[in-house]
This record gives sequence, structure tokens and C-alpha cells, in this order.
Amino acid sequence: MPTRSANAKWTGNLPDGNGTMRLESGAYEGAYSFRSRFEDGDGSNPEELIGAAHAGCFSMALSNVLDEAGFDPESVETTADVTLRMLESGPAITKVHLTATAHVPEIDEDTFQEHAEAAKEGCPVSKALAGTEITLEASLA
Repeated sequence: MPTRSANAKWTGNLPDGNGTMRLESGAYEGAYSFRSRFEDGDGSNPEELIGAAHAGCFSMALSNVLDEAGFDPESVETTADVTLRMLESGPAITKVHLTATAHVPEIDEDTFQEHAEAAKEGCPVSKALAGTEITLEASLA
């Protein structure tokens, strides 16, 4: 499997500096700053990119788990809310809440929830965030 890469450059001190983050594929390049990360300033932040990665990974994982169980998922849409908190030890990502809606014909609610939990546990990004609380709210469309 390939190794993926991203690049970030930061200039200046923490409160007044700024930076850019770029994906190797060129699909995203954007600015980030202290304000965009810890306040409500313009630009992106690492947590937003982690959220995008987790939402994408979970959507793919759930589609795969459902397919392997003999279902035909038509769509899975996921939002990942990443919580950054200031702890005594410094800032930390403390929680990711996944909200997913799937359109899956011919599946009952209990079976769907079982597969959604399995996808949450098996998603590679969930595994990478093992030290973080990950919650899931999954529903059928």
C-alpha cells in the first residue's frame, strides 16, 4: 500500500505567526493560524483535516462492511466533529463525534447499527486516534 504525504510550513511565533498546509495530491492547500485553530479566525486547522480524514475513512469503512455482509449500500455521508480542548498538559484532541446517514436498502435498524459500530472500530483513522474518545450516531436515510 502506498505512503501518503502532506506538508505544513509555519512562519513566526505561535500567536502571531501563520502557515500553510498542503496535500501531496494537490487536492488541498490552505492557510492556518493561531486564530483559525484556537479561536474563530479564517483558514483551516489540523483538526478540520483530521475530521475530513475520519469522515472519509468511516464512510468507506461502513460501505465496505455492509457490502461484505451482503448489503448494497447506495450512499454513506459522514460528518466528524473534532473537539480540541485545553487540558492541564496543553491542547489536546479529546473527542471525535461521527454522525453518519446511510441509504442501504433491505437492512433492519439493529443490523445496521451493528455494522456501523464495526466500521467505527475497524476504520484505520479510528485506530490511529485510539487515545481519543470516538462516538457515533448512525442512522438510515
